[in-house]
Amino acid sequence: MTSWVLHVDLDQFLAAVEVLRHPELAGRPVVVGGRGDPTERAVVSTASYEAREFGIRSGMPLKTAVRRCPDAIFLPVDFPVYEAASALVMDTLRDFPGTVVELLGWDEAFVGVDSDDPEATARALQGAVLEATRLHCSIGIGDTKVRAKIATEFGKPRGVFRLTRENWMEVMGGRPTSALWGVGNRIAARLAALGIHTVRELALSPEAPLIEEFGPNTGPHFRRLGRGVSSATVDDTPWVARAHGREMTFQRNLTTPDEVARALRALSDQVVADLHREGRACARVHLKVRFAPFFTVTRIRKLPEPTYDAAVIAQTALELLLKLDDDRPIRLLGVRGEMVPPEGGYDPPRTHGRRGGPA
Repeated sequence: MTSWVLHVDLDQFLAAVEVLRHPELAGRPVVVGGRGDPTERAVVSTASYEAREFGIRSGMPLKTAVRRCPDAIFLPVDFPVYEAASALVMDTLRDFPGTVVELLGWDEAFVGVDSDDPEATARALQGAVLEATRLHCSIGIGDTKVRAKIATEFGKPRGVFRLTRENWMEVMGGRPTSALWGVGNRIAARLAALGIHTVRELALSPEAPLIEEFGPNTGPHFRRLGRGVSSATVDDTPWVARAHGREMTFQRNLTTPDEVARALRALSDQVVADLHREGRACARVHLKVRFAPFFTVTRIRKLPEPTYDAAVIAQTALELLLKLDDDRPIRLLGVRGEMVPPEGGYDPPRTHGRRGGPA
């Protein structure tokens, strides 16, 4: 028996859940985001495949989405419903014989299995999820987490694809570095400045220029990504949050000190409620502010002592904002409370960088 990493990714998850709730929407372009009002400031959380044919993508402003597809059905995000559906999916994966499940989010997880026929195992998992939830998923099969994660994209929708050391370069070598998990457009641009444009070029690059550009840890990490190298160990240790945050995009820009102060206090109240549920006080305050039209800044300050006091958190966030000395209208504010560590500290952070496993 061979050990494999499966990456299970639910297809168009939020939209699929909404279609189950509203069967009349099947086959129509459905967009889930914000409060479901495309005239408001909000972004697409998920678009159905029918909506994606119009170029609608996650993270796109709803106002842009409605211009691309005026006939799309826009629905509000309904967190409790999606959380319940996600929990049922993950329980189904855990109940499947011989699996180890590592959650990545609402709609995806790594699943460790031992199998001589991983495609058959993946198809059986798809069937179990569909029977239990009426939701479809795609599954990537890999000999590392990175390869399994990337393989899923080749299996969508509702498919299975295997990506291993043997076919990595054949499949990925000519693709841009941005096709790698963890390499966004900004990193890809920095790699391009080094003359590295494809996955193959990154895999064959000497480490020295990467270290000079990205540092002694991140530089070699990117080179390993170019070869698909990462951990192959699926870890089912429950995830422990380090922080809780809330943010809000305002339908009308904030322009007065009173508006800003009230907004920071409201966000801080929500953060403190989350911290109380976690049972760990706030040790550091993180501020996120987006000035109009779209300039974002983040700042952090350690508190003199941990607290559950929303007024202290809000005042600290306000002081961080005032220190920016920027009087432009504010489009978005976010407050995040970084908590004191749990007793015994945190487990080593999970990463898709190399921690052993096949090369």
